[in-house]
Amino acid sequence: MKRREFLTFLGGAAACPIKAQAQQQKLPVVGFLHALSSSNIKLYLPKVSQGLREAGYVEGRDFVFEARSAEGQNDRLPGLIAELIGLNAAVIIAAGGSEPAKLAKAATSTIPIVFVSGADPLKAGLIESLNRPGGNVTGVSLIGSALEAKRLEQLASLVPGDGVIGVMINPKYPDAALQARELSDAASVIKRPIEIQSASTDEEIEAAFAAFATRHVAAVLVAQDVFFNSRREMLVTLAARHNWPAIYNQREYPQIGGLISYGTHFADGYRQGGVYAGKILAGAKPAELPVEQPTRFELVVNTKTAAALGLEIPARLLATADEVIE
Repeated sequence: MKRREFLTFLGGAAACPIKAQAQQQKLPVVGFLHALSSSNIKLYLPKVSQGLREAGYVEGRDFVFEARSAEGQNDRLPGLIAELIGLNAAVIIAAGGSEPAKLAKAATSTIPIVFVSGADPLKAGLIESLNRPGGNVTGVSLIGSALEAKRLEQLASLVPGDGVIGVMINPKYPDAALQARELSDAASVIKRPIEIQSASTDEEIEAAFAAFATRHVAAVLVAQDVFFNSRREMLVTLAARHNWPAIYNQREYPQIGGLISYGTHFADGYRQGGVYAGKILAGAKPAELPVEQPTRFELVVNTKTAAALGLEIPARLLATADEVIE
């Protein structure tokens, strides 16, 4: 063999292990798609990562994250989903309502999809049944509509009397009709009048609060909804401006000055979504993974806000609170 040919052969032989090593180092992509702002990714991605670790998968060693946020603009979702499909994601975790998972399901029938959503996955058409989802979609349900009645009872106990309680519902929320029905039934049971207002835009939120002011409501209940959760600061500010006690569905509200929240443990839902993603990476099929339903609920109270409103939180409520913000 000539010297030049030998060197060429030697160089090629040396390159082969490097190329093979690079191929071996290519890790599966776990896509994380959120319909709301990137702050939600910052908030919940660590929980997803925790769930994956519990399933035996460590970021950087066993997989890489590719996170995308639609910043509350659903028309951006198809493009973001196309990006994750183009990256050949091994699994896509879709959160922030049912829309991300619905659009992802429409875009691919082969990539597994794990939803983390407060909407009913059956009504949203994501699955065939809770126990046997079918297809390429499964996930974690954070359904909170059934909790609206409990929220109303808690708010009424904080603001006793016969004053009207304002209720704000997003008519675009998949379970809006159920929310309205359950709240009306609960109001009849506790013999407390309610004023229901609909809102699905910033302008309609302002109008709803103006209507509450006209009715001289004593307190406000903000029903569970993805859009409302993306407008937390606005809602808390409006309630404070009118000096109204208000109850919400997520701990993030009292963390920024809201009075009280009661609902499913969202962070734990994202952790469980990570566990499911890990199971899928290990070979499990979404069709055979039952939809996880909420088992943890949390009550968070902001006593500083209560003091500003001149409210005394009952000792029994404080005793059962998962967190008291002072």
